[in-house]
Amino acid sequence: MRNLLLSVATVLMAGATVAGPAQSTQLPKGAAHNIVLVHGAFVDQTSWKPVADILTKKGYNVTLVENPLTSLAADVDATKQALAKQNGKTVLVGHSWGGVVITQAGDDPKVSALVYVSAFAPDVGQSLASLAKSGPATEGAAAIHPDEKGNLYIDPKVFPSAVAADLPPEIAESLANHQLPLNHTAFEAPVDTAAWHDKPTFYVISTKDKVIAPEAQKMFAAGMKAQTTEVAGSHASLVVHAKEVAAVIEKAALVK
Repeated sequence: MRNLLLSVATVLMAGATVAGPAQSTQLPKGAAHNIVLVHGAFVDQTSWKPVADILTKKGYNVTLVENPLTSLAADVDATKQALAKQNGKTVLVGHSWGGVVITQAGDDPKVSALVYVSAFAPDVGQSLASLAKSGPATEGAAAIHPDEKGNLYIDPKVFPSAVAADLPPEIAESLANHQLPLNHTAFEAPVDTAAWHDKPTFYVISTKDKVIAPEAQKMFAAGMKAQTTEVAGSHASLVVHAKEVAAVIEKAALVK
């Protein structure tokens, strides 16, 4: 999966300048220097690589959280471990399921702002399951099914059109066939903290998303009073619209 997602980054960033090691770029005075990126279900942390490359080149210290996807508590713990290693102000970013994780983990005092990218944004007592039921039905959500062990997958036949319609077809199909499952207990677990109540919050809405309906994303953003940015992309907007997503994260880094 890691090599596969790296190939996604390679294809989509072709012709662009991709960052290597952190540069000596001078960040704006007072900006958060640390960015922690939390991935969603069914993929791994390298789904953030195009965004991470852009931010790293600009001088930010970027950390990709590797979620085990076995439970909400396990993913929150992985995120908190990443936050514990940061020195100073940190922007915490979540995609899709990662929005649930940052909602719970984002009460860390180092977190200066939250960024949701095509992400679920629960309030206290809400779970991914309850949010999924409350919003408009989508092709992607309808295609999520458990296996005999209770692990959730998106039907591989539906995955390319529902999740990654704007990725090259061969990559979307490969991602569909190499999914990382989300355990059903994570799907059902409610958050007991909603960090967005107390943190400056930003939201990137994907207007062609067929997993989390754009209408639901707008509802989440409005409920959090988040600063919103719209991109004309699928649920894979963090890859396809990496530049726009990175720009929102940089804006969040400037919050005082």
